Amino acid sequence: MGNKQQLKKELNLAAALALVVGMVIGSGIFIKAGKVMELAGNSNMALLAWAAGGIITLCAGLTIAELGACIPKTGGVYAYLENIYGKFPAFLFGWVQSVIYGPATIAALALYFAALFLPFFSLPDTWQKGVAMGVVLLLGSINCLGAKYGGYIQSAATVAKFVPILLIVTFGLLQGKNQVLGVPVSEKGSMGAAILATLWAYDGWVGVSYVAGEMKDPGKQLPRSIFVGLSIVITAYLAMNIALLHILPAQDMVALGTQAAGTAAGLLFGAFGGKLINIGILISIFGTLNGYILTNSRVPFAMAERGVIPLAAVFSRVQRSWGTPVYATLLELGLATILILFWKPDSLTDIAMFIIWAFYILAFTAVFILRRRQQPGTAHSYRVPLYPIVPLIAIGGAGYIVISMFFDKPLDACWAVLWLAAGIPLFFFRKV
Repeated sequence: MGNKQQLKKELNLAAALALVVGMVIGSGIFIKAGKVMELAGNSNMALLAWAAGGIITLCAGLTIAELGACIPKTGGVYAYLENIYGKFPAFLFGWVQSVIYGPATIAALALYFAALFLPFFSLPDTWQKGVAMGVVLLLGSINCLGAKYGGYIQSAATVAKFVPILLIVTFGLLQGKNQVLGVPVSEKGSMGAAILATLWAYDGWVGVSYVAGEMKDPGKQLPRSIFVGLSIVITAYLAMNIALLHILPAQDMVALGTQAAGTAAGLLFGAFGGKLINIGILISIFGTLNGYILTNSRVPFAMAERGVIPLAAVFSRVQRSWGTPVYATLLELGLATILILFWKPDSLTDIAMFIIWAFYILAFTAVFILRRRQQPGTAHSYRVPLYPIVPLIAIGGAGYIVISMFFDKPLDACWAVLWLAAGIPLFFFRKV
C-alpha cells in the first residue's frame, strides 16, 4: 500500500531509554506530590502509593515488552492487537490513539508548556495558543527530519530534566529536618484513589513500543529500555517525595498542591530555586511533548500501511531522504493544532485514557494467547519474568483504572464508549 520504503532503524538503546524516562517524567513529578498525599491520608500510605503505582506500571511495561520482542513492528499496541486479535480490535485501538489520545495529549502538553513559558519571559497570556502551536510545529518539523533527531532531543531533555530533581533530592535530604514517616494529613484517605493519581504521573511508558520497528535490536533494546527506564522513574519519584517531606510538613504539601515543589526549591535555594524549578518543568514538558510527537505518529502510519484508514496511500508514505512517516506526523500535528485552537483537551484526554487502558487489558492478556500459539521450545530474545504473576498484576492494575474511572467519571466513560463506537462504521466502510 503506497510507498513500501521501510522506516530507518536508527534508534539505539540510549535513545529508547530516553524515550521511556522522558515520556513518563513530565510535569507529574513536580505537581502530583501534594495531591497523592491528600488522597492517601498520611505520608506512609502516600509513599506506598507511589511504589504501588510504579510496580503496576513496571509489570505493564515488562508484559508489553514480550509482545514487542515477539512482534517487533512499528505501531506498538496497535500491531500487537492486530497480530493476536485481528484487524477490528486493532483498528478501534488505533482510532482512539490516533484521533483522540495522541492529539489531545500533544495539545495539552503544548498548552501547559506555553502557560509556564509566558510568565517566565513576561509575555502576555494572549500568546498562549500561538506559543503552543509554535512548539508543536518546531518539534514536529525536527521529528520529520529523522527519528534520530527526535532521539537526540529526547536524550538531551531527559538528561537536563534531572538537574532540578537531583538538586532538590540531594539538598532536601541533607538540609531537611521534617518527619517523613507516620505523618497524618487526613482521616479519610483512599489508597485506591492515591494509586490512581500516581498512575497518571507514570503515564507514557508504552510510547517506546510504537517505535520498536525503528530499533536496531528490538528484542533486547525494548525490554531493557522499559525495565531500566521505569526503574529510574520509580526511584526518582520516591526520592523526590521523600525529599519534599523532609523540606515541607505533609500538611503544607497538601495545602500548596501543585506549588509544593516550587516552594520547596525556594526554601532551599531562595528566589533562584523557583526559577530553577520552572526551567526544570519546562524542559520536562518539552521532552515529553517531543516523545509523544515522535511515537504517536507511528500508529496512524501503521494503520495506513494496512489500508484501514482513509487516504492510506498518503499516510503510509515514508519520506525517502529522511526515512520518516511525514504525512502521518502531519496528521497528528494538524489534529493537535485544532484542539489547541478550539478545545480544552483535558476532558478528551480523560475520555481517551479510559478506552486505552481497556485496550491495555487486551494487550496484557495477549501474552497468554501468544504463548499458547507458540511451539514448545521456541526460542525468544525476551520473555516476561515471573510469568504469569507479572502479566496478572498488569491486568489487575489496568482493570482497576478502568473500573475506578467508570465510577469516578461515569459521564466521561460514556463519552468514551460513544467516541469508540463512532469508529466502527469507518472500519466497515473501508472494508466495502
